[in-house]
Amino acid sequence: MTWVQSFGHWQHVPEFGIIFLLQKQSTRKNLTMQDIHITGELSIPYQEIELTAIRSQGAGGQHVNKVASGIHLRFDICNSSLPDEVKTRLLIIQDHRLTKNGLIVIKSQQARSQEQNRINALASLQNLIRTALVRQKPRRKTKPTKSSQEKRVAGKKLRSKAKQMRKKVTE
Repeated sequence: MTWVQSFGHWQHVPEFGIIFLLQKQSTRKNLTMQDIHITGELSIPYQEIELTAIRSQGAGGQHVNKVASGIHLRFDICNSSLPDEVKTRLLIIQDHRLTKNGLIVIKSQQARSQEQNRINALASLQNLIRTALVRQKPRRKTKPTKSSQEKRVAGKKLRSKAKQMRKKVTE
């Protein structure tokens, strides 16, 4: 887990490191975002991500019905600046957050603050893209050795003999 300082206080960010840097300007409303770093050389411009505030579900009393603290994150894979290889890997992934149209939709409403939910949503997007970057090793077909085949058959014969001994003797 990593700690990030934003708006003058420290926040806990998941294990993926610093997701984005917040720059405080004159007021809180004039917040500018930088690129979201996936790896050392791969990053996503913040403009490609659509963040929408929604009302969170669950506990929270009267406060939950007044404040839109949940976040819907939408990311269009096909129209993004990601390399083509990463795009195809993302589209192949079997994930419930991926739509048929090639959109990644992430809903974050675990925290009570909108800012923390935004950080969580961006972290899960970052994690999803990082999983697409990992190349699977191709499976090499292997053949069982002759001794292992013989051991298996010998074990089967032993079990068979033990079960034969349990039967009633008929002469």
